[in-house]
Amino acid sequence: MRKRRTVEARAIESFIELSPGDLIVHLAHGIGRYRGMELLEKDGRKEEHLSLEFRDGVRIYVPVSLIHLVQKYVGAAKTAPNLSKIGGTLWGRQKERVAGAVSDMASDMLRLQAERQSRPGRSCPPDSHLQQEFEASFPYVETDDQVQAIAESKADLMKPQPMDRLICGDVGFGKTEVALRAAFKMVDAGRQVAVLVPTTVLAEQHFRTFADRMAEYPINIEVLSRFRTKSEQQEILKRMEGGAVDIVIGTHRLVQADVRFKDLGLLVVDEEQRFGVAAKEMLKRMRLEVDVLTLSATPIP
Repeated sequence: MRKRRTVEARAIESFIELSPGDLIVHLAHGIGRYRGMELLEKDGRKEEHLSLEFRDGVRIYVPVSLIHLVQKYVGAAKTAPNLSKIGGTLWGRQKERVAGAVSDMASDMLRLQAERQSRPGRSCPPDSHLQQEFEASFPYVETDDQVQAIAESKADLMKPQPMDRLICGDVGFGKTEVALRAAFKMVDAGRQVAVLVPTTVLAEQHFRTFADRMAEYPINIEVLSRFRTKSEQQEILKRMEGGAVDIVIGTHRLVQADVRFKDLGLLVVDEEQRFGVAAKEMLKRMRLEVDVLTLSATPIP
């Protein structure tokens, strides 16, 4: 079965942002390639035009006054997409499918949020002495943004409705510390925490960070990834279901059908946009029951 290609683009403000050879998306004609600027005359007036090449070498010329019709292609696929055919129907069908998918996604999001708001949650108590001690052990001075994100996420955890908060900041912002404090608060309240990451390497990095920061406290932390043997994974899963694991950090393995918790309270998701459809469907189901904290270095639509 052929995988559907997702076309991603962003608006451009000036032709200066484009270099000859760059892929573009024309809102009416589809995917093409920018070939440079040409000065053309029409009705006695000269105007700069973007020269755009499509399938079979067909070119169209877009005046700079209509540059809003052209967007820079920013698809994440490793292979270059096929250029669109001028006058073909494929691009129109793709736009209709995307519009339908966006509508379905919006409906799902509204339904999910309504269900979450209607379900009574379990709120965490105010900060304990252990929480204050843990936060005081942070070896750096928090930034203003960190202080605000930490305060708001902890306030969400103390509400009766399930939390669904996005922490968006560049690498080095300190998003992990925000997650650490939320995780500590949840464990201190007697519930479990799952940290879902997109790669095995990142799982190991987070495991070391969590283990180092919480080394002075009786918190059991495990990592679930392909670096663990099958028997080790089964043992960790058994202990998670029995409540012996307080925090588990893992990759896609965490969203498989055999994963069960005794009392999951918080799900931390790092870079959710890097997970596939199956993982996201499982995340949707988990979101109905638990507090969710999403970390991202890039904005999520």
